[in-house]
Amino acid sequence: MGIYKYEGVSSLGRNVNGVIEAESQKAAKLKLKQKGIYATSVIEKGVAETLQKKETLSISFGKKVKDSDITMMTRQLATMINANIPIVDTLSALADQVENERLKIMLTEAKQKVNEGVTIADALSPYTDVFSPLYINMIRAGEASGTLGLVMERLAEYTEKQSALKNKIISTMAYPVLMVVVSIVIIGVLFVFVIPKITAIFDDMEIALPIYTKILIYLSNFARNNALYIVIAVVLFVFGSLRYIKTPTGRKRWDGLKLKLPLFGKVVRLTSVSQFTRTLSTLHGAGVPLLQALEIVINVVDNTVIKDALKGSKDSLSEGQSLATTLSKTNEFPPIVIHMIRVGEKTGELEVMLKHVSESYESEVETRIETLTSLLEPTMIILMGGAVAFIVMAILMPMMKIAGSAV
Repeated sequence: MGIYKYEGVSSLGRNVNGVIEAESQKAAKLKLKQKGIYATSVIEKGVAETLQKKETLSISFGKKVKDSDITMMTRQLATMINANIPIVDTLSALADQVENERLKIMLTEAKQKVNEGVTIADALSPYTDVFSPLYINMIRAGEASGTLGLVMERLAEYTEKQSALKNKIISTMAYPVLMVVVSIVIIGVLFVFVIPKITAIFDDMEIALPIYTKILIYLSNFARNNALYIVIAVVLFVFGSLRYIKTPTGRKRWDGLKLKLPLFGKVVRLTSVSQFTRTLSTLHGAGVPLLQALEIVINVVDNTVIKDALKGSKDSLSEGQSLATTLSKTNEFPPIVIHMIRVGEKTGELEVMLKHVSESYESEVETRIETLTSLLEPTMIILMGGAVAFIVMAILMPMMKIAGSAV
């Protein structure tokens, strides 16, 4: 008797896995069938562990699957499904076409599972770090309703919109962040290496130094004598902060702080609300029940404050209250969003209203980010210029006094 590791789908359509004792692989499959489990993989335990180690090693060294890879794959998948190409052939073509090695492995494995009778959603569901709950549930809803092509188009549009917004935010904020880093590096070099050599001249001269020159010398000496400790302190602070933010309490406080920040807090809230409305619109339009769609949205939204508000709304929604009423009690969503959702529920056009809100907020987010960037650039230039002016004045004034006394 041997021990076999299996993966399969139960009679209820759920993914199951475990081990079973049988005389052979064929006998193991027969036992599983008698238990109502359709086996997609049955491998002797020792062999399975070896293969799993190889697969883990292969995937871990593979390139990370980027959002752009998923976006392109989704659009191609929608196009081929709408062209009535068999799903196995579609997955095979995608696996041959994609360049990312990890995604290629996933699609190849998914094709094999689909070829054995597993649904596309179940075939992709093991890769939770690549395909979000939204992605899997959208596909499952499309397969159940027979509108997979339409659903994939909606999903492709959703991923493209989300990717475009994310790239817009990153590209817009890249220049101000670069300016901050460069400014810190330049000032650090001046304080540690340049200023001490210049101010050493003042040590030999018995002249009264202005207060700003004394401050400059003190800061320069402190930075030079404690440079290593400063670097270590900064690294420890950043590392500790990141670790704390990863904890549930730290993440909630950090997300709450982001919502309260002047100027930036409004952008964070608009981004989260836009993410919520577009995701819910996409799911609702694909035929996913509202309560189930809200559960998926909770897993998709990034900000924990908004996430907790949606959890409370879900509980109230399950008790029979309307979505607009439940959201209005949280005080986390703008009144216009509540109003649009209420109108959508009354007219039966909730998907359309949510889509209008998301598009409006995405546009507002882009506008606000561009405005903030246009304000940050001159602000950084002024701060940098002020720091340089202070250094120059603190050095130049004593030098002029020395030159005057020499004459």
